[in-house]
Amino acid sequence: MTRDEARTWLLRQAEKQGVDLEVLTTSKRTLDLEARDGQPADISLAEQGGLGLRVVRDGRAGYASTEELSEEALTWTFAEALANAELQDSDHTAFLPDAEPQEQHDLLDEGLSAPLAEKVGAAVEFERGVSSDPRVQALQFARYGESTTEVDIASTRGARGGYRHGHASLVGAVVMRDGDSVKQGIHYDVKPVFPALEPGRTAQETLSVIGRHLGARPLSTGRRRAIFEPDVTATLLQLLLFSLSGKNLAEGRSLLADRLGQQVASAAVTVVDDPLLRDGVASRPFDSEGTPAERLVLIDRGVLKSFLHNSETAARTGQANTGHASRSYRSTLDVGPSNFYLEPGDGGTRSDGSIIVTDVMGVHAGANPLTGDVSVQAMGLEVAGSDLVPVDNFAVSFSLFGLLERIEEVGSDFEWHPGDGGMCGAPSIAVPEVSFGGS
Repeated sequence: MTRDEARTWLLRQAEKQGVDLEVLTTSKRTLDLEARDGQPADISLAEQGGLGLRVVRDGRAGYASTEELSEEALTWTFAEALANAELQDSDHTAFLPDAEPQEQHDLLDEGLSAPLAEKVGAAVEFERGVSSDPRVQALQFARYGESTTEVDIASTRGARGGYRHGHASLVGAVVMRDGDSVKQGIHYDVKPVFPALEPGRTAQETLSVIGRHLGARPLSTGRRRAIFEPDVTATLLQLLLFSLSGKNLAEGRSLLADRLGQQVASAAVTVVDDPLLRDGVASRPFDSEGTPAERLVLIDRGVLKSFLHNSETAARTGQANTGHASRSYRSTLDVGPSNFYLEPGDGGTRSDGSIIVTDVMGVHAGANPLTGDVSVQAMGLEVAGSDLVPVDNFAVSFSLFGLLERIEEVGSDFEWHPGDGGMCGAPSIAVPEVSFGGS
């Protein structure tokens, strides 16, 4: 069967059984091109996809998935979803949300349609640009990548529709040396379409962001004004996302529970998730339950306005469904962002003695989303008059929500970075009196 035929067949079986059924189809195609020594090297193409079933019977939900579309496989998968529903023992009633049919949307259009030779050329140009610097001791890899995802949904509650989106990227991992000083790092650029990539510029940015740390000196312990660069701010936003999740709220794990309508951050902070963002890499017309997408302001000038919800978490918390259901064909229902970002401002003051935090390491071990406590190793630049002096071998420690409340400036230097389930956008932020532990 085709996937359309499989969906139709499954929905008929659900009607015969008198149960609600949601069929989510996702497929993903990835292309990776690696260049080495000024020539194309490894090329890999991969495809993955299948059908994911969510059955609701007597207030209990069961999941199952299949990559095979024969009638035999579909029969077995549908039966497995029903059996899994029977095994559930939940303290809340499962249901499928009512939905309206959606159109088919192609958010990618011809964005990745360039000939393979042009994509190979982009990888080679990027690799040559990075390798041209004599300080490069080793180029671990220089790679062009692209991903195309197609999503289709149909349910017995009226959901119907689909969309396609994708992105292109350049990523390089480099080891650089200057005398006895050796630094390594990874830099990447992600765009919604291939023509937007600039291999030469990305190569120079890679050399700049890694090479600026060569010759770093230890930082002394103390409290200083901190300027977190966009990449680091995006990492902090990912920690904040944990407490903005309606699922974590429903499960009693959000530090922002009972804070709706209250000031939770500086008035300089406005946090948004916008699945309808024009040219957004993670844009989508609806979520994985078929709920139409809308721009959502989560924090407005420091005031908590909303959490991210799917139909289930909204019902459990008594709040509105925001259209942020997230799942693949193989996973269960979750909550996830799309284009999640901190709105840029017009700040950017680099006062003498400030530490520009350029990179943080070990965030998964050194940051606790349940408590908001953060203590991680970092690298950075110390502002010394008109000079920026590289510093390393230090730790930076703070409470996430205490830091958010003390943000005094939000910069205009906005950047997008891949995040957990979507894209995360951020500018730099400046915070006074942050604790630095060094020599």
